[in-house]
Amino acid sequence: MYDRYNRRVNYLRISVTDRCNLRCVYCMPAEGVVQLSHTDILSFDEILEVVHVAVDMGVDKIRITGGEPLVRKGIVHLVKMIAEIDGVKDLAMTSNASFLSKYARDLKDAGLHRINVSLDTMNPEKYAEITRGGDINAVFAGLKAAEKVGLNPIKINCVISNSSDEPDARMVRDFANKNGYQVRFIHMMDLETGYFQPVEGGEGGNCASCNRLRLTSNGLIKPCLFSTRGYSVRELGPQEAIEMALKHKPKRGGLNPEGSFYSIGG
Repeated sequence: MYDRYNRRVNYLRISVTDRCNLRCVYCMPAEGVVQLSHTDILSFDEILEVVHVAVDMGVDKIRITGGEPLVRKGIVHLVKMIAEIDGVKDLAMTSNASFLSKYARDLKDAGLHRINVSLDTMNPEKYAEITRGGDINAVFAGLKAAEKVGLNPIKINCVISNSSDEPDARMVRDFANKNGYQVRFIHMMDLETGYFQPVEGGEGGNCASCNRLRLTSNGLIKPCLFSTRGYSVRELGPQEAIEMALKHKPKRGGLNPEGSFYSIGG
């Protein structure tokens, strides 16, 4: 399917939860957030209905996000059900990897193709500071588990303040190169001001070739991370919600003062 700027849209990012076990400084306030009620969060059946419709309309690439997707109860079963949908060619997940060592084998067996892991520094103390209490050793264990079971390619998402030549970014790059991982440098974004830059080593942030829509954990199809527009799959049905998002997909990202990375999926 194509939007009004003749961009082929074949990628759906699915936020399965607004919950996360970490409190990264660029994603959540220290005190946490008011979480959505369980009735607001899409059920697996509702998510699968959206995926079926999206695939029928031309989507063949799916990424599962959060919050942290591995805190969603039954996530492995959801991965398996999505993987079994005819037409899904690329099924990936973005995770902070805190629980990846526990789930890597089951995720691979369920049909997950690959994993992106968030890692902004190699310093354990600084990692704990950025994530407000995270354990970097759990990330390393998760990466090794993903490597062992073949969730390849393994990609590292590294958020940078100004440049990929920052000391922390250079250390993450060296770590990735040493272990055969790919690294993507994501400039720190600001939804309220509309500030973003293209991802270094990835495709995100390049508006001219943007091929994605987003499904939030509470059922909104969003045409763009930097947009306040969202179309409810519960109110409109998946097909009309997708059609509306496609119709109103902007040429370039704008402002989204109402949005939050943890609930939209980053």
